[in-house]
Parts: sequence; structure tokens; C-alpha cells
Amino acid sequence: MIRAFRRFTIARKIWAKDDASESEEKDNKEPGAPKTRAKWGTAVKNVIRRKSDVVEKDPFLDKFTVTGRAFEKDEDDHFECSKLFTKKYWKELVFDPADFPYYYWSMLAASIIMYNIVFLILRITFHDQVESPHNIPIWFAFDYISDFFYLCDMFVKSRIGFLESGLLVKDVGRLTNVYLKSWMFKADILSVLPTDFFYFLQRNTAFRLNRIIKIWRMMEFFRLAQTHTNFPNLFGVARLILYIIIIIHWNACFYFSISRYLGFGSDGWVYPDPTTEDYGDFFKQYVTSFYWSCLTLTTIGDTPYPETVISYCFCIVDSLVGVLIFATIFGNVGALINGMDAARTEYQAKVDSVKRYMELRGVFGELQVRVIKWFDYTWNNKQSFDDKEVLFYLPEKLRAEISVHVHLGTLRRVAIFQDSEPGLLVELVLKLRLQVFSPGDYICRKGDIGKDMYIVKRGRLQVVSEDGKVIFVTLSDGSVFGEISVLNISGNKTGNRRTASVRSVGYSDLFCLSKRDLWDALEEYPEAKKNLMHKGQQLLRKDNLLDEDAARKEERRLQNLDKRIELIHDAVDDLQYNVKRLAKQIQNQQNPGLLQAKSKSRIQVMPLPQEQPKEESKDAPKEESKNAPKEESKEPPKAPAPKEESKIEPETKPVAKPESKLEETKKEDNEN
Repeated sequence: MIRAFRRFTIARKIWAKDDASESEEKDNKEPGAPKTRAKWGTAVKNVIRRKSDVVEKDPFLDKFTVTGRAFEKDEDDHFECSKLFTKKYWKELVFDPADFPYYYWSMLAASIIMYNIVFLILRITFHDQVESPHNIPIWFAFDYISDFFYLCDMFVKSRIGFLESGLLVKDVGRLTNVYLKSWMFKADILSVLPTDFFYFLQRNTAFRLNRIIKIWRMMEFFRLAQTHTNFPNLFGVARLILYIIIIIHWNACFYFSISRYLGFGSDGWVYPDPTTEDYGDFFKQYVTSFYWSCLTLTTIGDTPYPETVISYCFCIVDSLVGVLIFATIFGNVGALINGMDAARTEYQAKVDSVKRYMELRGVFGELQVRVIKWFDYTWNNKQSFDDKEVLFYLPEKLRAEISVHVHLGTLRRVAIFQDSEPGLLVELVLKLRLQVFSPGDYICRKGDIGKDMYIVKRGRLQVVSEDGKVIFVTLSDGSVFGEISVLNISGNKTGNRRTASVRSVGYSDLFCLSKRDLWDALEEYPEAKKNLMHKGQQLLRKDNLLDEDAARKEERRLQNLDKRIELIHDAVDDLQYNVKRLAKQIQNQQNPGLLQAKSKSRIQVMPLPQEQPKEESKDAPKEESKNAPKEESKEPPKAPAPKEESKIEPETKPVAKPESKLEETKKEDNEN
């Protein structure tokens, strides 16, 4: 109401400013009344649109690109009612089974199915009492409304997307084909068959029993609700009770129908004669039948014994169903109770183990009381859960989004992180640890080496002197201390030690970030590291705690160290290259055959012009050997031998090259 009044006043001011000049010139109000109303309506619409379109953006939130669309929505996501009346919208409409629109539609469909499950059997059994002439139009209206929703649900089921390769399929034609080939389509067709037309021939609601085939849709909604609700155990109990009531309701209707078939009041087992005043009322008939059904299905007994075969068979079936229901009740209720107390049981086991340890080690008195009070505080304030254990099964991106959402207010309070990179902030958020301190606990003492920084989430802390008697300042929610010590800034006059002691007044919840976690995250963000160091130095300068000379010396040393590291990296790269080259040369020397084969292949590919006289010299000795086989001692064909050696000479040349290169590399290494 307050927001509406504010919008109304803003619209009135805007209209007053726009219409001030015109209202002074016009004396006749009636001709200007339509324009006035139009301007008034336009002003109101503009204000409402302006209020709805303006989204307060947080520059700190904008840096978290990892969260994607978690904190802001595009203009395309803004739903307009005018889209509902376009054909394009209905042609391209696809439902995501994991979104809330489909969940709420399933809830509506389940309620319609529940109507048919409960009232169809009731109208069939108590036909004379329920379907009186003045009630028939009402039942017809409800029946055809439910049929209309059945048809709408078929349309929705034909537009349900599914995941394929991690993406939601939105092809309407493909989704429709998948639905038409599924068993759900066959069940839906059977459930909407117009069998109730026979109702006009014979007034019997049994012709509409095919509507109950769609009961699978109600069970599907129960599965969805089990995952969407924040109270799954309570919902499980309610669902179990609903199933039991439906079974008892149907069994009561069967009992009354069998009593009518056997004859009311024919024996002690059937329902009494309804013509009497005591048993003629509809509510009396239904409540009596429901009571009998409860006694039978819960195996309590205390009912008249059956006297006919039909009544005996019905009681046997009821007894078997009752045993199953009884076992189901005990099993499910026990499991639900154990599930509801699982966290409490785990917590109590931890407390008992600590108590046993203190008893074995002789820890009694005030310390034991403090430990037990600490456990009670953590349980009562829901601090007994470990974030890492709870979020262990989620992927890293979702864990980061949840951590950013939970610890966003905490990060705002740290001044040195305001301009940091979003990736670094996400890393730091994931490394925050919650610690709970009891009254009188010291978070840190004066002179301790600073290894952690703290952010006060809830509680009050006192900064005291070394003896704890003098209180310098009191820290409350949102305070930050110890951020300079974790940066390990060179030139700090305190030597990264605590300058005062911090003590918890009551129970305090603090977020802790260790020095190791911070530096592990800064290894991947060198620019952010430089910025943080610069901010830390500025804070130390304000408090006159920075030794400028020591800081400059450290900066020079780090610069020289960086240059040396670069030179070492270059030398290592050169050494690796030389080692690889030497390894190849040694391998070639150990396998000369391989080298000769390579040289032969090169010679064959590139033939020399001196090869023709070589072939003639080869043919000449062959002819001479045929004519004079006995002149072997003279051996005239040995003349081409030196030519063959000349062929081998280029093969030996590549072998000599690696040796010279090896000697050169050795000389270079010796010089280095």
C-alpha cells in the first residue's frame, strides 16, 4: 500500500507539472476533461513502467561474470501479456520440466485428477442422494471443466522439452512426435474418450471412470513437489496420509455398493436399512461406511462377521490390503521420522563423542561446560553444518554462485578487495571459513604472527591491551581486522605481528581467510597481487607503520630477482634445445646404417651425370669374362672400383657433420 501511494503521489506531481500551463489558460473544464484523464492515465502508466523497468544495479555484483544471469535479467526475459494473443507465441511455446510454470500447471492438473478420483466413485455409489435433479447441472459443469483441463494438459505434455547433449530441445515438431509415440499419449487418449455421452442414455456416472486412468499425472506431480518443496519430510507424510485416505474412501464406497447388492439390513454385516430415519441421511451413510472401512483396513476389527460368500471374499481382500497398508504406514513413517531427525542424530553423536573424550582425559569443570554451551549455540543458530560437506556434490560454478550469494555482504566490507578481479573474488569466497568463538575467547593476542584475517559476521569483539584490562575499541558486525598481516608487506614496522589482542564478548561468528589461501589464489592473478600490495602500503602509510627505505630495498630485490628468474628460464630453454640436438646426433652415430640408407636414398633421388660411363664400364667386364673366363688373375674390371668408392664418399660426409657440430656445441657449453 505504501509503494502504491508513493507511485500515486509521483504520478500526481508529474501530471501537475505537465498540465500547469494548460490549466491556467482554460476556463472550461468539461472540454478538457478527456485530455485530463488521458494525461492522468499516461502519467500513472509511465511511473509504473519506470518503477518496474528500473533495476538497481550493484557495481560490485556486476563483476561476478561467473554467475551469468543469476543477478540480472535481460529485456527479452520481461514477459508481456500481449504475447499471449499472438500465434507465434503459441507455436513456439515450449515448457521446461524443471521450471516453476510447469510445476504449477502440474499442481492444477493433479487437483483436477483428484476431483475425478474422489467424486466419481462417490457419485456412482450414492447416486440417489448425490445426483439429485438440482445437482446435475453442477456436476456437468465440473465434469466438462475437468475434461477441458485434460485436453489442455495433453497440449502441455506435447510441448515438454527434454535435455539432449546438455541442451533443452525446443523443436516443437520433434517434441510432439516424441509425445505421440509415448505411452503417455495412449493413456491420455483413453482418459478423454467421450464415454460420458452414454450418460444421456442411462444416467450412470460409471461411464466416466476412464478419467481415472490419468492418475499417473498426479503421481508425477508428487515427484516434482518432493524436489521443489523446502519440507520434503513433511510432504512425504502428507502424501502417505492422502494415499491411505483415498484407499479407505474407495473401500467405503465398495462396502456400501455390496450392501446394496446383498440387500440393506439383510444380515448384521451389511449396512442397515436406509429407509429408517437413523440411516437414511447421506452423511450418515458415508460416515458409517468410512468408519467400517477404517476398522477393516487397519486390522483393528470390532466389526460384524460376514455371513455370505461375497461378504467373506470382500473381507479377505480387505484384510490383505489392510496388512499391506499397516506395514506401509509403519515402514514409511519410521523412515520419515529418521529422516527428519537425521541431522539431530548426527549432531548428538558428535556431542557424545566429545563428552566421552573429555571424560577419558579428565576434562571437567568450567571447560567442559564451555564446550557443551558451544555445541548448543552452534545447533540453535544452525551453525553445525559444514559448507564444504553440504555443497560437495555441486559443481564448482554452482558452489561459487551460492558462496557469492551468501558471502556477498562480507566481501563488501573489505576495502582492499573492492577493485579486485572477479575471478580472484570468487576464489576468495570459496576459501572463507566460518568460525564460532565463545565468550572470553581470544581471537588473537598481541605479538602473534598474523596468519589469518577476520570479518565479523555476528557478535561483539573488544580490542584490548596485552593484559586484557584496557579496552581500546569495540568491534561489531561488519568489522574487519588482520587484513594487512596476511599480505606480508615488506617494510611493515610491526613485522606482520598483531599490535593488540582481540577478545570475544559473547558468542561471535567470524569469517576467516588464511594467509596460505590468499597467496594460493594470488599466484594466478599477479596484477591483483600488485594492487593489493599497493593498497596495503597506503593503509600502513596512513598509520605511519611503513618503513619506506625497507620497502624500496625489497622492491629492488624483487625486481632483480624477477630478471634473474627470466634469465634462468631462457638458459633452461636453450639447454633443453641443445640436449635434444645432441641426443639426435648421438643416435645417428650409434646407427650408421640408418644414416647410410638415408644418404643412398638421397643419391637415388638425385642421379649424377657421371652414371652413364659407369654402366659402360660395368658391361665391358661382363663381355670379357664371357670370352676369357680363365683371365681372372689380371682383373681388368677393377678400374671402376674407385668410382664406387666415390659413390660412398657422399655417404660419409653427413657422418662428419654431426661430429663438427658436436665439437662446436661442446666449445659453446665450455664458454658458457
